[in-house]
Amino acid sequence: MILKGVDSRVGASFSVSNRVARVAWSIVYCLLFAPTPRVAHGWRRLLLRLFGAEIGRGVHVYPRVQIWAPWNLSIGDFAGVANGVNLYSIERISLGERCVVSQGAQLCTGSHDFNDPTFQLTARPIEVGAHAWICSQAFVCPGVQIPTGAVVGARSVVTRNLPDEWTVYAGMPARKVSVRTRSDQTA
Repeated sequence: MILKGVDSRVGASFSVSNRVARVAWSIVYCLLFAPTPRVAHGWRRLLLRLFGAEIGRGVHVYPRVQIWAPWNLSIGDFAGVANGVNLYSIERISLGERCVVSQGAQLCTGSHDFNDPTFQLTARPIEVGAHAWICSQAFVCPGVQIPTGAVVGARSVVTRNLPDEWTVYAGMPARKVSVRTRSDQTA
């Protein structure tokens, strides 16, 4: 998907077809997605599916979620993505069932190779496990995996895979601060 050997400071990093698809998505987003009432989750799920997203049952994606490329998005059943979330999906973002991504959180799959003379754009997928919670204004870096039931504290920065399920992580960079009690409903 990313064009290689292109100086990203002076040329496009994506094919014409990719750019056209993103323009089409931007128009649909502005006219039919963002201005919808908060309760119109079914309508927004339909729009995302029409643009290639894999969206489970009962998913709540709120109207002011920014999504770079819906075709690189997978959201499991009954997950929630709050207003103000930025899903920068140059590469795949997978959200597990019943996970929550809170207001202002950013999941960023793209970066640049700062040692490359062309400042080459790079991308790596992000995976968020079932029942995980990415709290308000947290930042998840490219290539990170968040395990099942993990909590990423507010304004935390996750720079590498988090190792333990049902654990609370916080800080910059995020580190283990507590253990989360597992509910009987999630067993």
